Amino acid sequence: MTARRRLDAELVRRNLARSREQARELIEAGRVTVGGQTASKAATQVETSAAVVVAEARDGEDYVSRGGHKLAGALAAFAPDGLSFAGRRALDAGASTGGFTDVLLRNGAAHVVAVDVGYGQLAWSLRTDDRVTVLDRTNVRDLTPEMIGGRVELVVGDLSFISLRLVLPALAACAAPDADLALMVKPQFEVGRERLGSGGVVRDVALHAEAVRDVAEAAARAGLGVRGVAASPLPGPAGNVEYFLWLRADAPPLREEDLARAIEEGPAGDGRFDAGSATGSGAAVKSGTNGDEGSGD
Repeated sequence: MTARRRLDAELVRRNLARSREQARELIEAGRVTVGGQTASKAATQVETSAAVVVAEARDGEDYVSRGGHKLAGALAAFAPDGLSFAGRRALDAGASTGGFTDVLLRNGAAHVVAVDVGYGQLAWSLRTDDRVTVLDRTNVRDLTPEMIGGRVELVVGDLSFISLRLVLPALAACAAPDADLALMVKPQFEVGRERLGSGGVVRDVALHAEAVRDVAEAAARAGLGVRGVAASPLPGPAGNVEYFLWLRADAPPLREEDLARAIEEGPAGDGRFDAGSATGSGAAVKSGTNGDEGSGD
């Protein structure tokens, strides 16, 4: 009798994916076929003798994880206003498999300090790159400039299971006075568990606005203003819409019109969001209990 395995596990066994996480990303992207048929579920049972093929990325942007497309989208949104990664020493907070680190290096970053609370997740191609310093088993909340070899010129972050408001003081302390910070706001980790919808998804755009606003206020307390805000072009795995804040010490506070535009131009936009009417909505519950930092995708 022919043995059968989960498709994601079989991709790893055949060295077609580095990890089951990457295998799932390949499947979700529609790049995996089994017996000539496109696979749609990582849990699909396949025979170990089946013909399993992973197609090449169509756009040539085959980042080590889907998170790379998120930061690439943020750079595309902010670059016209002056954001650049070229020649800069950067901190990747919540590096995980390295999607953000990959984008930083491809766009000319001189060096990246990749920090994650986990261990051994960073893609081998990045872990062995001389331009990357790896700090595993490190909680971002505990970071100091001394731990990363001095203050950096650029900070990017994709963190899960913790509010950005709790890590901003450490990130700001690790940033040089003229540094840029491009941080991803995940409403599902900002608004409180009591207000999550089914599947852990935040569908109310007023809560999206509140999450971004709360993080911007925390940034202001850390001495940072908002140079730009943009929706991530790629939702999280569960369907959560996420947002990037571009922070700088010399930037002004968040402008409501910029926030409204980011929401309307993003995946959650429907032409009906009014930032003014959403101000302060549902603000009774905060997510201050989120304390276990984890890496994103």
